[in-house]
Amino acid sequence: MPPTSLVINAVAAVDSSGNVSVTANAKNAVSYDIDFGNGVIKTVPSGSITYKYPSSGTYSINIIAKSASGQTISSSTTVTVAVKLSLLWSDEFNTDGAPDASKWGYDLGGGGWGNNELEYYTNNPSNVIVQNGVLKITAIKENLNGSAYTSARLLTKGKFNFTYGRVDVRAMLPAGAGTWPAIWMLGSDIDTTPWPACGEIDIMEQRGSELNKIYGTLHYPGHSGANGNGSTTTITNSTTQFHIYSLVWSASTVNILVDNQLYQSVPNSGSLPFNSNFFFVLNVAMGGDFGGAVDPNFSSAAMQIDYIRVYQ
Repeated sequence: MPPTSLVINAVAAVDSSGNVSVTANAKNAVSYDIDFGNGVIKTVPSGSITYKYPSSGTYSINIIAKSASGQTISSSTTVTVAVKLSLLWSDEFNTDGAPDASKWGYDLGGGGWGNNELEYYTNNPSNVIVQNGVLKITAIKENLNGSAYTSARLLTKGKFNFTYGRVDVRAMLPAGAGTWPAIWMLGSDIDTTPWPACGEIDIMEQRGSELNKIYGTLHYPGHSGANGNGSTTTITNSTTQFHIYSLVWSASTVNILVDNQLYQSVPNSGSLPFNSNFFFVLNVAMGGDFGGAVDPNFSSAAMQIDYIRVYQ
């Protein structure tokens, strides 16, 4: 017999813990598939579960009740969740000069960086500087050590690493075909667990040939290179206005957002490399397998970052 008379209820805790108690009951049902509206789906035989949301928001919960013969009935409800987060680490880029050496180091040099890129990374002020409240990473058309462009690549490796939390980065992106700005993360064990086994989280990538198209991608075994597990979204004025690029990362999901709009969600599990420490990388590459052909009239362009904040 098919399930009938499905009744569902979702109640958020008032302590800002993110916990929501969900109950479902239907006649003739033997199990319930509960979609929590954030990429997480759980099968609950009893129909009752308490789920902890990693971030605040209003979520649509959809429940499918199943009978022993596989027949179904579904219903949905919404719940508004409050989650109190504490600031774990940040850089507000409010002190002019070189980036804070206690927080940032540099990758230096050329050679393509595994992607046939065209830039040579430096720590020169012309390529990387904090000025007027923002970090500026500037790609410049100039010859250096056999490379036709210079730029910078900053990283927190060995200075700040973390597991799980919310990341917000307020940034304005460079313009110009061939530019390839990126805000991303690598597994801190990369020296002993080579890529892609260490894992990579690309919070934001953009190609100057496709302004306003934003890429969010995960790389791990089976999903390396062009086979990354990714999605895209389109925004407006990415090169003339600041937008907030975010990661909401937990043991259950890895979510990527722009201006708090979710567009990429990957269920996390113990079989994936997204359950240990990661560090940040900020860079502007030129050309390469992803960046593509560089506009011959390109002279320089900068990615500007107002802040980077990590909450847990």
